[in-house]
Amino acid sequence: MPEPRPPFTAFRERLRARQRLFGTFLKLPTTQVIEILGPVGYDFVIIDQEHAPLDRGTTDLMILAARTANVAPLVRVAEASDAAILSALDCGAMGIMVPHVASVEKAQAIVRASRYAGGSRGFAGLTRASGWGSVGGARHMELQDAQVAVVAMIEDRHAIDLAGDIARVEGIDALFVGRGDLTASFAGDPGAAGQVAEIAARVAEAARQAGVPLIMLPTSRADFDFVAGLGATAFMLSSDHGFIRSAAAATLKDYAG
Repeated sequence: MPEPRPPFTAFRERLRARQRLFGTFLKLPTTQVIEILGPVGYDFVIIDQEHAPLDRGTTDLMILAARTANVAPLVRVAEASDAAILSALDCGAMGIMVPHVASVEKAQAIVRASRYAGGSRGFAGLTRASGWGSVGGARHMELQDAQVAVVAMIEDRHAIDLAGDIARVEGIDALFVGRGDLTASFAGDPGAAGQVAEIAARVAEAARQAGVPLIMLPTSRADFDFVAGLGATAFMLSSDHGFIRSAAAATLKDYAG
């Protein structure tokens, strides 16, 4: 019988320790998928407010389901505003992922919004994040600053040369290479795949030199070997949409031929 996963609250510690972690994107406004993923063995999920119709109420329920299933819930916010970040964290997210971090100033801003000490995170004493007041205000702030992960997405061409500086911003816990957006920026270029692979390697090296973990989304087993070779230690495996599509297609093929 496999050993139980560490508590979801240890996600940031495990990420920074370069433990191999597996997660997926969640785009469906439901809790049941998360309840399935927990016993399967996923370490974390990223609730995708950027590309899915997930409002605060739905996100709140999905975070609750993840915590109950001992899966670390992160939220990819649709915008990098203080209000969006605060909402996710007060609901009990164990981290945020921010799209299009293309400057040091933006990286510093999202860290400030996510931290109490030295930051600007608004305080509320009765939230899921605070255990509904059970741990006391000072302890709540201490725990949140220690446990909440901040992930910056590098997915713009003009951010590539700044990736190292962004990674060195105190409080940035990991970089995620957004190869989808980078590929889209080369639309129509027959050499796009090679250029994006080269960019991913450059960002990975910047993360390595900065001493910051790397998160990537492999698209196949061969691509998994590629991104692991770049130094990625946390991996996004498809999405709930992707799982349904691939399983539905495979099942239909089995029966329909």
